Amino acid sequence: MKRILIFLLTLCVSAVMLASVPMPKREFRGAWIQMINGQFQGMNRDQMQANLTHQLDVLQRCHVNTIIFQVRGEADAMYQSSLEPWTRFLSGQQGVAPQPLWDPLAWMVNECHRRGMELHAWINPYRAKTKTTKELAANHPARIHPERFISYDNQLIFNPGLKENRDYICTVVKDIVSRYDIDGLHIDDYFYPYPNGTRFDDEATFHQYGNGFTDLGDWRRFNVNLLIEQLYKTIHDTKPWVKFGVSPFGIYHNAKNGGVPGSDTNGLQNYDDLYADVLYWINRGWVDYNVPQIYWEIGHKAADYDKLIRWWSKYASGRPLVIGQDVERTVRAADLQNPAQNQMPAKFQLQRTLPGVSGSCLWYSAAVVRNEGNYAGALEQYYHRYPALQPLMPWIDKKAPGKVRHLSVRKAPDGNYLFWEAPKEKNEMGKARNYVVYCFARGEKVNTEDASHILAITPHNILKLPVADGKTRYTYVVTALNRLQNESKGKKKKYKN
Repeated sequence: MKRILIFLLTLCVSAVMLASVPMPKREFRGAWIQMINGQFQGMNRDQMQANLTHQLDVLQRCHVNTIIFQVRGEADAMYQSSLEPWTRFLSGQQGVAPQPLWDPLAWMVNECHRRGMELHAWINPYRAKTKTTKELAANHPARIHPERFISYDNQLIFNPGLKENRDYICTVVKDIVSRYDIDGLHIDDYFYPYPNGTRFDDEATFHQYGNGFTDLGDWRRFNVNLLIEQLYKTIHDTKPWVKFGVSPFGIYHNAKNGGVPGSDTNGLQNYDDLYADVLYWINRGWVDYNVPQIYWEIGHKAADYDKLIRWWSKYASGRPLVIGQDVERTVRAADLQNPAQNQMPAKFQLQRTLPGVSGSCLWYSAAVVRNEGNYAGALEQYYHRYPALQPLMPWIDKKAPGKVRHLSVRKAPDGNYLFWEAPKEKNEMGKARNYVVYCFARGEKVNTEDASHILAITPHNILKLPVADGKTRYTYVVTALNRLQNESKGKKKKYKN
């Protein structure tokens, strides 16, 4: 009974929050699907596809619009590659192809796109071997060029100070971007390795390739800056519409240490410990979206979520700021004002009201799918009740496609269908990739900025209309979205349904 009361109370609070904060029409709604923890290991093709299909179906019902799928965790491949070995997280042994042979990345691209979702391929750029990897395949880059790697904490790391490593990582990225119809390329928080109290042995590289730097930390940040800039150029030179995103550790710098902008926190730092100068990348325009992993709870003594989201909102809104949310920690932490409920309502309130915040990304998909703490239920009923378009990225492209053509309603034995044709467009950037269908009842003002009127966002040029009383006249408006989800003007059709 107590659990039921808490559940109902959470729903009531969620409803109040929903009413007080307008539902955004554009919002990044992401979820990470990782391979590194072995969630697919031991599965055959059919089992893995069934698992992923279930995850995507649940996330689609929750109106998640972006899937960040890990395809390279340790210089390996969750896809067919001539550059790096098959990941061990498929077959159990690195370098062994899945049987029967299939390509998980290609399959995921198709599955996401037919659901109207974006697929961002997630790689770890520097990590070449995790602690649990026992044997590297013969074609692993660390077997071919061992001199380019540094061993640290039972891991292997691409030496960030070597130009040949930057070039190689960009070659891998170019291969992915050119061969797969991905919407984004995503890297996470693994730059220089998380420190364990021992020295990272790159002093010889520093002395040989110091570029005039006298401070080791400045030189390390310079190395990562070079890679980020080169990655951004590589991606956009290959396919201008593919977005480059990064999800750094949640603390940039502790203010108490001075020097650069910092938050009122006391933890590991991007700037000082991982040598990732995220603010510099944003200010230089080298990333298209930024997802700091603010996984802590509101009120955490060392890293307060409330303080951190406000800090990132203030300092990092030059590119879409997406908040990395830990689903499990959120639902297990009590609200500070009302301990009978979890922190999901309070976190969404902050996300939706602070300037510059463009959405959230959920760590991790499986926690949402199993409805941890009713997280999926609350998304579907309240926080993501309506579909959302992607945040605009005018620095990549701001031209809207043309209107859809020949909008009509056709009757079929199982109901009425809305049909249309794509606008004419030869340029790949401008081609219609998805469509938004709005619905307005008679007497309602046609306002396509109101997300509550979005009936569907679909890649198809057909939509079955919901069953009504057959007496009410509705106005349907269909718009086209190009690859960057710039939206065309609407085409209207009135129909009594």
